[in-house]
Amino acid sequence: MTIKFMTKVCSAALIVLFVIIALGPGKWAPRTGFGFQVDHFLGYLALTSLVCLAWPRPVIVGGALMAGGALLEGLQVFTPNHHADLVAASCGAEGALVAALLVELFIRARRWTIRKRSEAGAFLLDRLPRRDGFPVRQSPTARSQSWPLTARSG
Repeated sequence: MTIKFMTKVCSAALIVLFVIIALGPGKWAPRTGFGFQVDHFLGYLALTSLVCLAWPRPVIVGGALMAGGALLEGLQVFTPNHHADLVAASCGAEGALVAALLVELFIRARRWTIRKRSEAGAFLLDRLPRRDGFPVRQSPTARSQSWPLTARSG
């Protein structure tokens, strides 16, 4: 089993745990003591962040968890010890949205720094030939540079 598969299994188990906590007895739900609004916000913030580790599509993950959270809040009408609350659904959706936007920001920042490093020539291995004489597969920025590099005579 690979780590990627294990993170997907763990994130699916975490979603199932959220469903059990949302629809189970009220004593099962962990509380922070700051109110249900903060509990819902932090819970969905953490859930969305962890699920985005397995599925790095934060817009899709965030939207699915926002819709799923609203559905869970609506299903609480049918449980005897819970009641549906629009404010709780909104706080959960806000937590999922904030987490999805932060993960998207981190992914874009990482791609941007990798691209800038590549354009600056920080990856020297892209420009070096292999010892056995076969050319190394080069990035588009390395191909555009003059090859072979000429040595200065001084």
